Formats: sequence, C-alpha cells, structure tokens
Amino acid sequence: MIIRIMGEGQFDVSDVESAALQGYDDRVEAAFDSGDDAAVRQALTDLHTFIIEKATPVADDYLGASDVVVPAADATLEDIRELLNGDGFIPNGA
Repeated sequence: MIIRIMGEGQFDVSDVESAALQGYDDRVEAAFDSGDDAAVRQALTDLHTFIIEKATPVADDYLGASDVVVPAADATLEDIRELLNGDGFIPNGA
C-alpha cells in the first residue's frame, strides 16, 4: 500500500507492521472525534513520524496513485474531516 503524506511524499508501507500503523491511525481518529485540536495535531505528527521512519520512501519518478492520503501536520480540522473515511485515513484491515 502506498501512503501519501501531503507535503512529504509517498511511502510504501507494505513491510510496516500493520497493527502498529492502524494504531497510530486510530489515535488520530479518536483525537479528531474528541474535538481536541492539540491531541489531533500530536496524533497526526506521531502518525507521520511512524510512517516516515518505518516505511520505504517511493521514488520521486513513481507515477502511480497513492492508496491513502494523510494530511499535512498543519492541516485544518476541515481538511482532516474531508480525508477521514470512517476508518480513519487507513482502512481497517489494510
């Protein structure tokens, strides 16, 4: 699965432990649902850090689509709302 972090690039998460990735995604969704802006920012930053540290960056010349788009850390709550799909950003079981 290819994840695009807006403003950061694309990352291949096929070798990333999926339960851990899903846990970070669930934290963003829970923080968003609570309406706590600071918690949303922290959870989104933690998700970014996990993906960047654990996934493989996709080559700049890759022309394929991303399977998932994660907003930038400074995204507005409205931007985040538009990208959430009911399972967070990353579909459960992905």
